[in-house]
Parts: sequence; structure tokens; C-alpha cells
Amino acid sequence: MTAPSLHSVEIKAFVPARDFTQSLRFYQRIGFDAPWVGEDLAYLRHEDCSFLLQRFYLAAHADNFLMHLLVTDADAWHRHIVASGVVEEFGVRVSEPADQPWRLRDFSLIDPSGVCWRIGHNLPQDGR
Repeated sequence: MTAPSLHSVEIKAFVPARDFTQSLRFYQRIGFDAPWVGEDLAYLRHEDCSFLLQRFYLAAHADNFLMHLLVTDADAWHRHIVASGVVEEFGVRVSEPADQPWRLRDFSLIDPSGVCWRIGHNLPQDGR
């Protein structure tokens, strides 16, 4: 039970970047705004979703870092990512959208630092 005086506003992940400038460009190319960028940290957002991009990289950390972006249409996001040209420009990987047994249609996007994003939308209980 939460005490009445305790109120949470949001939670943000600190996403690692092997090359901070390249990662910042990558996220902006796929549609994130950067309202604030410092020397070692950037605040990135897309509508009501946000995270902090940090100038920090350890391969073992980045390769095991996973982000999830819940959207209204995973197929539209997939088309947007592919059309943006980031796969060719940044050498990133993107999988095809697929329905998952946990009632999510999603695809993965591996960013320039090796961070895996699962971008998907909820499926109704009947699976359609």
C-alpha cells in the first residue's frame, strides 16, 4: 500500500550508447525528439514515452539491455523503421513483426550500441 504523500510521476531507463552522437542521430531518425542534450546525457521522447541516452558503454551491459515500447500499431512502426533508412545508415538489425504467445504483436530493433528494443502492440484475448 502506498502512503498518500507518495506519488510517482514517471520512470526512465538510462540507455547506453557506444557512440553518443551516432545513437542520438539514430533515435532522432526513428522519431524521438531530443528536448535536452548535454555532453553526456540526452532526454529523448516520443509522445508520452521517454528515456535518457547516456554516454556510457560496456558491451556486456548493452548486449543485455532490453527496452520495450508499447505502441498502437507495431506493423506501422515496422514500416516506419524500415522506410527511415536506419538499417542501411547505421547497420542496425530489425526483425519482422510476429504474434507472440503472450498476446503481443512485436518486432525487435537492435540499436547501434547493441541495445534490443521490442516494439509491439497488445493483441486481443481472442488473438486477432
